[in-house]
Amino acid sequence: MAIVGRQFPDVHVDAMNEMGDTFKLNVLEEAKNNNKKVLLFWYPKDFTFVCPTELHAFQEALGEFEKRNTIVIGASCDTPEVHFAWLNTAKDDGGIEGVTYPILADTNRNLANLLDILDVEQEYNDDLEGYLLTGDNVTYRATYLIDEEGTVFHEGVNHMPVGRNVNEFLRMIDAYAHVQKNGEVCPANWEEGKDAMQANRKATAEYLSAN
Repeated sequence: MAIVGRQFPDVHVDAMNEMGDTFKLNVLEEAKNNNKKVLLFWYPKDFTFVCPTELHAFQEALGEFEKRNTIVIGASCDTPEVHFAWLNTAKDDGGIEGVTYPILADTNRNLANLLDILDVEQEYNDDLEGYLLTGDNVTYRATYLIDEEGTVFHEGVNHMPVGRNVNEFLRMIDAYAHVQKNGEVCPANWEEGKDAMQANRKATAEYLSAN
């Protein structure tokens, strides 16, 4: 179920930081209480292959997100203890040592279920007279951008083998900030410093003829 244009779910989830502290984190409150944008990215599992490349890529770009008044939060359905073990594993050994942003541990899958991003289906078993789950019951690579009011302005879901382009999220944050500040709309491939446009047919025609 798409939630773009709607408030992000108001749910508290266990989280882990690089110091090994477990705490409750509410993504909606992080945005609204701190007057910041939030980038929340979900990945399938700790101690896998594509996942650490993404966590390190977001860490490397953390300064750019901070310049844009944006909090970065990772998330999976692993436990806080597994997160902490991964945080204490060197990068050369497939770990995420050096990652400093918080990571949600949605072990009960409450938030992932609300977002409908789990790789899972139910199949009825006649012999057992009940439903069995199929799939890994872990999340796809889902990404949410949330504004200062807690409203989702981007969501996207990648299949598990396909990693994300971190720079594209920086571009989308820039574009949304431009819309917020100037009331203009941002055309295809817009980047910071390029011309935007007014939301009318004449402006669109003029932009297309000039580009």
